[in-house]
Amino acid sequence: MSAPLPDHPLARMIADEIRLHDGWIPFDRYMELALYTPGLGYYSGGKRVLGRTPQDGSDFITAPELTPLFGETLAKQVSQALDATGTDEIWEFGAGSGALAEQLISVLGDRIKRYTIVDLSGALRDRQHQRIVKQQPELAHKVVWADSLPDQFDGVVVGNEVLDAMPVKLLTWTGHVWQERGVSLNPSSTEEHPVFMWADRPTSASGVRPPCDTPDHHYAPGTVVETHDPAHAFVTTLAQRMGKGAAFFMDYGFPESEFYLPQRRGGTLMCHQGHQSDPDPLSDVGEKDITAHVNFTGVALAGQEAGWEVLGYTSQGRFLTNCGLLESLSRPVDKPTAADFKTRAAVQMLITEHEMGELFKVIGFVKGEWFDAMGFSDGDRTHTL
Repeated sequence: MSAPLPDHPLARMIADEIRLHDGWIPFDRYMELALYTPGLGYYSGGKRVLGRTPQDGSDFITAPELTPLFGETLAKQVSQALDATGTDEIWEFGAGSGALAEQLISVLGDRIKRYTIVDLSGALRDRQHQRIVKQQPELAHKVVWADSLPDQFDGVVVGNEVLDAMPVKLLTWTGHVWQERGVSLNPSSTEEHPVFMWADRPTSASGVRPPCDTPDHHYAPGTVVETHDPAHAFVTTLAQRMGKGAAFFMDYGFPESEFYLPQRRGGTLMCHQGHQSDPDPLSDVGEKDITAHVNFTGVALAGQEAGWEVLGYTSQGRFLTNCGLLESLSRPVDKPTAADFKTRAAVQMLITEHEMGELFKVIGFVKGEWFDAMGFSDGDRTHTL
């Protein structure tokens, strides 16, 4: 049980929806409202979510904000994919602060005809526009923003930490059956001061269970897992509408065999606020990020079933190393500066196993003729999906 900010209109709006639906809504609906309600949600309410420290009002940092070497290295893979597929457009989903777009445009320049950003957050779109126009004024005309996909498109898709922000369903094992976990109002709630609480109900469809081969009796009573239908539907739509091209998604997660380990009793749901993590999505609604790790097996199957072919799957550290990240650090420097040491520290965060290098994975797809993508040339783990 948790209390949202009492004066946050989003909390009252969600409470009203709960009352309209017999006192309960599924968690994926709650997560959708908390993150994306126009003008109020975490990503759509104008909050500065991305930054380096809590002092700048941000809650977390992503790889492109750590160092421009992330985008410069990814650009090598994107360039190879553009050549292999005979395309000249990039589509980025969930572009955050615009840092990755700025980096890719800077490196690829005239190699691309257009760079389309698809982002639901008006506040982030404004921030992206300001950043790109300021940093790349001569190339800013190549960038366009879209609210949705056309019926068909060609090009290379990039998505950094976009799949983890899509709503998930929660299932919980009673010891006998799987139930769906949702959100209700605690009896102490008032209209002005909603208090949310967890509530489990029988699943809407009989036989619903985690999409894995682990027998139910291997799970301990009280185990909670996530399912990722919106993320898989998103990948399916992209694959179906892409005429020719490639796609690369970078995110934290696991293959299915690791995602649904019985030992992972609490699932992977996590919140981020002020550069601190906590497991309680029912508090401070609209003021914190809500996220879940990605089931990359489900992503791979969704893409394949809709017409994509998997190019590869590996850790972020291996992918960036394969694309030449470490070579960028080997450039001779007469007198290293504080900025040089800061860059080396950022690279260590991107590639070392105890930081982002192992937790984050990269999966690549192609629509058209398959090619040997450089990012998966060594250490490909497709066989684990």
